[in-house]
Amino acid sequence: MNFFLGNLLKYFLSGSFLFLFLQVSFVLAEEPIGTPKNPLNMMFVPSGDAQAIVKGGQEVAKLMQKETGLYFNTSVATSYAAVIEAMGAGKVDIGWLATFSYVLARQKYGVELLLVVQRFGSPFYRGQIMVRADSGINSLADLKGKSFAFVDPASTSGHLYPKTLLLSKGFDPKTFFSKSVFAGSHNAVVFSIYKGEVDGGSAYDGSRAAVAKSYPDIFEKIKVIAYTKEIPNDTISVRKELPANLKIKLTEGFKKISRSPQGNKTLKNLYGISGVIDLDGLFDPVREAARLLNMDLEK
Repeated sequence: MNFFLGNLLKYFLSGSFLFLFLQVSFVLAEEPIGTPKNPLNMMFVPSGDAQAIVKGGQEVAKLMQKETGLYFNTSVATSYAAVIEAMGAGKVDIGWLATFSYVLARQKYGVELLLVVQRFGSPFYRGQIMVRADSGINSLADLKGKSFAFVDPASTSGHLYPKTLLLSKGFDPKTFFSKSVFAGSHNAVVFSIYKGEVDGGSAYDGSRAAVAKSYPDIFEKIKVIAYTKEIPNDTISVRKELPANLKIKLTEGFKKISRSPQGNKTLKNLYGISGVIDLDGLFDPVREAARLLNMDLEK
């Protein structure tokens, strides 16, 4: 009997039992995701004024908590790429990803699209190339030998599409400009042009309006000399490992807050968003046209 008890005691004190005990304890102690002790982590890209994005993100989280009963932690990344990597590492559950950032995150980590944002009722936007109105620069060719500011390497409207536009006109940005820099945000590009720190720059097509409240003369001081092709808007995306029912809950929650007066105001202040739409929603104008023409879609 003493021998049996001794061996049993050794087993209980052994590393294998301790490991099993810790595993069971961890499973029992693990909180469901979206609870106060295990909130969903939501991260935003630093495309505009950092403080405005911090505040807007916190307001979105409060509205979503009220709508869905889920809890959120919010943060603003230091760069577009930081959001992608955080989602890939499982540290961020929901990312407000810029267009190209979503493409990269999808390709690299299988990140899934929940919704596309809308601005002025459209799921598309453009990039624009801007200069000071008094610069004497009136065309892309006039930018030869000038200094230029892009937004971020992973910014679609502030880097990829404008650079593609320049290349399509025969201007290689590597040799075309005397100097090119990444300003870090759309607002920073506008301010760099406004202050005369660079001769030209690229940003999304609402970038001047985003700072007009603080700089009422922005439309007089800065003019647009070229636009890119249309670009799909930025996204609300999630890491693929989230439970399917949670993804549905988040999607419906974001839709509902975007339609509420407070939510609409918050999203507008956050990123100039007028609404959100899922991929099937892109076909709503077609359905509406058929309805107005009294077409029977069943036939």
